[in-house]
Amino acid sequence: MPRSEADLCDAIAQATGDGERLAITGGATKADIGRHVENARCLDMRGFSGIVDYDPAELVLTVGAGTPLAEVEALVASREQKLPFAPFDYGPVFGRPAGASTIGGVVAAGIAGSQRVSQGSARDHLLGFRAVSGRGETFIAGAKVVKNVTGYDLSKLVSGSWGRLVALTEVTLKVLPRPRLSVTKAMEGLAAADAIRLMSRALGSQADVSAAAHIPGQVQGGASLTLLKVEGFGPSVTARCAMLDALFSDVGNLPQLDGDVADHLWSELRTLRPLAGDAPLWRINVAPREGAAIVAAIEPLGAKWMLDWGGGLIWAAVDGDPAIIRDAAARVGGHAMLVRGSTDLRDRIAAFHPAAPAVAALETRVRRAFDPNGVFETGRF
Repeated sequence: MPRSEADLCDAIAQATGDGERLAITGGATKADIGRHVENARCLDMRGFSGIVDYDPAELVLTVGAGTPLAEVEALVASREQKLPFAPFDYGPVFGRPAGASTIGGVVAAGIAGSQRVSQGSARDHLLGFRAVSGRGETFIAGAKVVKNVTGYDLSKLVSGSWGRLVALTEVTLKVLPRPRLSVTKAMEGLAAADAIRLMSRALGSQADVSAAAHIPGQVQGGASLTLLKVEGFGPSVTARCAMLDALFSDVGNLPQLDGDVADHLWSELRTLRPLAGDAPLWRINVAPREGAAIVAAIEPLGAKWMLDWGGGLIWAAVDGDPAIIRDAAARVGGHAMLVRGSTDLRDRIAAFHPAAPAVAALETRVRRAFDPNGVFETGRF
């Protein structure tokens, strides 16, 4: 386990010389995504752990990439702050404890939770980072200030690269104050298409809704629930909730949920506990208006599903033909990622939706620029 950038450079140089591949890992909460990797040496990044610098007044946090997500969230919560993108936690999807992810893994996978629709993803709050490339070279991108221009925006490139470009050693993130008040309004009994129309209407209003999701009755164990979260200062939240009541007065009552009930439901969306099991799990991204079409395509396959991001993100546990799922997403300009599946399925079906030839060629050129010898090319993706 390397504990310094010099150690990391040596490990990469040795792997290059030996013709080995390195599989970057942290909390291993996402290790079962993608093909099973056999001929690669584990590069454990947990040695790069710890708080480097935290300035609550400036809303900036610099932390070692191997620091557990739970530790980072506890630190910012102790100062009444939060990670704005409310990271989704893949651990429970694979039966692992919540909070075991490392912050570097969260950034590398470009993860975001339900508030992605209002506050962006990890890439939108990554101010800078330190890393070692597949060339064995240490470099720095971005800076520890919000207003900074350094040429290429490598933070946007690295977030979502899934460890195929660089090994992150340190990340600098923008944090935000925790809201004084959080209220969840809900409407019962809507079908998917009606729920998406309601969420789109709410998100497009001046009520400044921070998250919108739909949990169907088959998952909820009762009537379906369409959730709208409103956060901020007390008087503002009260006024915006009244705005939602007026906006939907023509379609039905929009009661406020008890705080514990609301927290439980949003936690279900963060851990996907209702979709636990052995069935293949798909993460399908489409324009929100197309969410109902995806649901209609996968329900005949026996799918259990949940909608987030106003209908733009569909989580689906379904043991059906992968081609049907990917074709349904592609027809509406979306893409479907295989998150969970048997070893055999993951070896046959690529985790990521196949890219157009020109895009795939561009991605290859970018990877070769950072990793010309393919040290991080394990075959996982």
